[in-house]
Amino acid sequence: MNRLVRLPLLFLLFLGLAFTACKKDHDMAHDSPYMKIMNDMMTRMDAQVKTQDPDHDFATQMVLHHDAAIQMAQEELRTGSNQEMKTMAQDIITQQQAEIAQFNAFTSGHQPRQPLVPQFNAIQKANMDRMMATSDGRTLTARPDYDFAQLMVDHHQAAIDNSEALLQYGRETTTRTLAQAIITDQRREIAMLQDWLTRNR
Repeated sequence: MNRLVRLPLLFLLFLGLAFTACKKDHDMAHDSPYMKIMNDMMTRMDAQVKTQDPDHDFATQMVLHHDAAIQMAQEELRTGSNQEMKTMAQDIITQQQAEIAQFNAFTSGHQPRQPLVPQFNAIQKANMDRMMATSDGRTLTARPDYDFAQLMVDHHQAAIDNSEALLQYGRETTTRTLAQAIITDQRREIAMLQDWLTRNR
């Protein structure tokens, strides 16, 4: 075949293979049960009424955020095979169920207070959008343990970012204490997840 004809054909073949690989990664991410949970969480968080009181909105949003983490951990227990990841998933369920109870107890007796702080909601939303962009950029493997670990790193980081925002704008001792505990615990868990990912590539 003429070299001038062969080179464009090879280039088109390369583009086709690259497109197929990207489509496969996109389809795998779309089909991931973990990503479905995260997308559903985002829909629920976006639809939730915001009071513009940082403490109240942090608490109600973190209930939904924690609920998604629990669902992801339950999926890991159902489909995963690595005992280290399954143990971490159970720890996440236990800890975040307890924190949901604390958040719900807080909001049941708390009335939004003045002055309102609308910038807190904007920061929360930006943090969540950044989490989803990072997760969407992940190369998912269809290995439940590995994908759980990858996406839980992103999920935890968003919780840390929102907790740091609460420490900046929050005014209630209960939510500030919970935010600090989330930062401490989830930084430790991120380090554990990243270590596991490095060892299990």
